[in-house]
Amino acid sequence: MDGMVPTKPSATVADEAALLARMQAGDDDAFDACVRAHCGQLLATARRILKNEEDAQDAVQEAFLSAFKEIGQFAGRSLLGTWLHRIVVNAALCRLRSRRRHPERSIEELLPHFGEDEHQIDPPAPWQEAAGALLLQKEARELVQRSIAQLPEIYRIVLLLRDIEGVDTEETAGMLEVSAGVVKTRLHRARQALRTLLDPYFRRGEA
Repeated sequence: MDGMVPTKPSATVADEAALLARMQAGDDDAFDACVRAHCGQLLATARRILKNEEDAQDAVQEAFLSAFKEIGQFAGRSLLGTWLHRIVVNAALCRLRSRRRHPERSIEELLPHFGEDEHQIDPPAPWQEAAGALLLQKEARELVQRSIAQLPEIYRIVLLLRDIEGVDTEETAGMLEVSAGVVKTRLHRARQALRTLLDPYFRRGEA
């Protein structure tokens, strides 16, 4: 999938329905149009999960091949882009599970610590109002991305799926083969850890 260029998805639901009908009829040009319309967003998703360009390219290629093979069974109950998104997330997760694990930073050092009186030890200072505006800046977004990448994998993936990719709790649990309760616990801890990583920057109102 070399040379992928991010492009916007299909302009309207009607356009997407027409594109789907053409693909289900075996129109090769429609398959090419689908790749052009969706590959950029799918590649961005795969990159966030895998943190490796080659693996991300392979995951997207696998996702498109799988989707096109099953296009005849796609009933159109969701948007084509949503369906493709779920396929590429699953492809990326499968590739992630197949990679050799490496020792990771413990999340415990990033979580709040409490004294015997149950008061938090060294709580983060309130972020200044400017912090919200900073999140809209490119530099701040990159900082958030780098901070997410520092999280241990099991927490990073849950945070990405729930807060970035917009996958609901039950579906995330199914993708990760864990319970919904585990997803909620990991997400809570991941958000706490991310706050700790970002606090030194945003408490000053600068990125």
